[in-house]
Amino acid sequence: MKSPYLANLNPEQRTAAEYGVPNYANAGPLLIIAGAGTGKTNTLAHRVANLIVNGIDSRRILLLTFSRRAATEMIRRVECISAHALGDNSGVLVGGLTWAGTFHAIGARLLREYARQIGLSPSFTIHDREDSADLLNLVRHDLGFSKMEKRFPAKGTCLSIYSRVVNAESPLEDTLASFFPWCASWESELRQLYCSVCRGKAAPGRS
Repeated sequence: MKSPYLANLNPEQRTAAEYGVPNYANAGPLLIIAGAGTGKTNTLAHRVANLIVNGIDSRRILLLTFSRRAATEMIRRVECISAHALGDNSGVLVGGLTWAGTFHAIGARLLREYARQIGLSPSFTIHDREDSADLLNLVRHDLGFSKMEKRFPAKGTCLSIYSRVVNAESPLEDTLASFFPWCASWESELRQLYCSVCRGKAAPGRS
């Protein structure tokens, strides 16, 4: 079957865009490894458009990328390609592409949708790194650690230690000994700081 809207793709890109036609259900997964400047965004947009053109419900397509700008551009390209292929019918079909966005945005949406099932409130707040550092600094001050004679680790250092402990699933004492030896003497106070934050259900986010 000829698909004029795929005509600008090279053979490898077109193979990726058309993979699974016409029996998508039995096609299985497809892994593509491509370097910079090889047309990944363009190929992926054509892939999604081709799925829609061939009758796949756009509400069942998950399209993820790393930045909001890239996600917006991807959706715009899908709309343009679909309009070229379907004309006036493209708006209704592409309009259902509701699961397109960044990994973080879609992940947050899923967490809110199923929050109560995993013990969270749907109105939870996500702190970025600076928010997390500021939160640690507030608790650090409330505990009196910012007024000690010997200088307590700064908020950024406290967050870096916490992030490594959580992300590496490593004990605090091991993390301090291996990566922050100059802070090892503050182990007890750091443990108190992190426990105080967590008890307040405002644990700083992973970095």
